[in-house]
Amino acid sequence: MRSRPVSLKSKAIGLLARREYARSELEQRLLAKGAAREELHPLLDELIAEGYLSDARYARAVAAQKQRGYSRRRISEALKARGIARVDIDAALEATEVDDAAALRALWQRRFGRVPADERDKARQVRFLQSRGFALSAILKLFREAAAGELGDPA
Repeated sequence: MRSRPVSLKSKAIGLLARREYARSELEQRLLAKGAAREELHPLLDELIAEGYLSDARYARAVAAQKQRGYSRRRISEALKARGIARVDIDAALEATEVDDAAALRALWQRRFGRVPADERDKARQVRFLQSRGFALSAILKLFREAAAGELGDPA
């Protein structure tokens, strides 16, 4: 018994059923599966019109997922790299109400929970927090507040 060939639209909907994709990301996945670029653009437009594909919805999902461990700037950069429009990025960050100070504090307490013991430990914590998109000035302010006991009990 031979199976029917799966249509390009079925492949796209199958991918979208698992998780949200940005238009550019879905396009790359389908190209990797052997789709021709000429047939992709009309298909992606159709998926957008039918509500299966939405860059705005994708941006909201990514912002909600990353809001506890990344800065607004880092989330924005990640979305921009995936081809999301600035208006969709701004709307997603506004909808999830990403608070850099709260996210930095929560991440630091989850990951480290204590003031750096020495300069080496401080550099390690700073590198990690900067890799998540937080500004050095905000990180150093957090360390000063933690050292002064202004953050409360991290537990």
